[in-house]
Amino acid sequence: MKKIVTLGEIMLRLSTHAGERLWQSDQLTMHYGGGEANVGISLSHFGHDVYFVSKVPDNTLGRGVNRHLQSHGVHTNYLLTGGERLGTYYLESGVGERSTKVTYDRKYSSFSTLKMEALNLEEIFHDAKLFHVSGITLALSPTLRELTLLALKKAKEKGIKTSFDFNYRATLWSQKEASQAIKPLLPYLDICFCGELDAIHLLSIEEAEDSLSETERLEYYYDKIKEMYPNIQYMSSTFRHVISASVNTLQGNLYVDGNLYQSKVHHIHQIVDRVGGGDAFAAGVLHGIVNQSSLQQIISFATAASALKHTVHGDCNAFSEKEILEFIDNGIGKIVR
Repeated sequence: MKKIVTLGEIMLRLSTHAGERLWQSDQLTMHYGGGEANVGISLSHFGHDVYFVSKVPDNTLGRGVNRHLQSHGVHTNYLLTGGERLGTYYLESGVGERSTKVTYDRKYSSFSTLKMEALNLEEIFHDAKLFHVSGITLALSPTLRELTLLALKKAKEKGIKTSFDFNYRATLWSQKEASQAIKPLLPYLDICFCGELDAIHLLSIEEAEDSLSETERLEYYYDKIKEMYPNIQYMSSTFRHVISASVNTLQGNLYVDGNLYQSKVHHIHQIVDRVGGGDAFAAGVLHGIVNQSSLQQIISFATAASALKHTVHGDCNAFSEKEILEFIDNGIGKIVR
């Protein structure tokens, strides 16, 4: 059992029922979720010793977050309390050609007020094997940008693998702001989740030739990133093709030492909930890296984990390693007896 630390904001999610607009709904479904928390929950279900670092208000919603995390086996020793509110987001579920839409209400949240001096990084990182954070945290306040950089530096000093998911959200900040915040972190990363658009718009890499295939373009961008930041050992992303809000295809990519490993293409029909699919994928990759699985096994497992996440409501992926491996072995739609 490996100790893993994640740092980020967890929020209250309120979702419409399929076929309803947010403004016309009189009932909403409640879940808790957030990128780094979702990754941590998946890793806990995969058998790791996960600690989530965050801050929530000292009220009923904050206690709900604590219960939610603990119910999935995530340690809350470093879940601080304080501030006035839990960030909230509203999800208007997409149907057919209408996309899912997210509306944030997270300004002045408890997590956005987290200060560096409130955390004992020496204690938090004791015996840890992996530290994971995402670009969403950077977008929330200048202090959190400083804290994230400090935490990554501290993790590297202690020989802990570091992981970062770009997770760019246009509703939170501009591409220029994101680029300025992310670039200083990259020399301290071992694992990076980013794709073609991140390379172009956030890292200012010249666009690949139009004649290249989708796979060849990704290899081009990863080669360029590796030249710029040779410390990054693993780069990963997915190819997602959206047929409709309920039908997608998904293929995983993992780049290591100049080689790109790809999963099979998953045809995901009748999507129940797409939110958290990327977090499930990231957790699958991290699980394989920590366990030193073969590179092909890592990307096949991670993409299967993401495909399964699309079949359940809520942000988090509550499937075990065994269940994901059975899904890979058994194929689609079979009854598991």
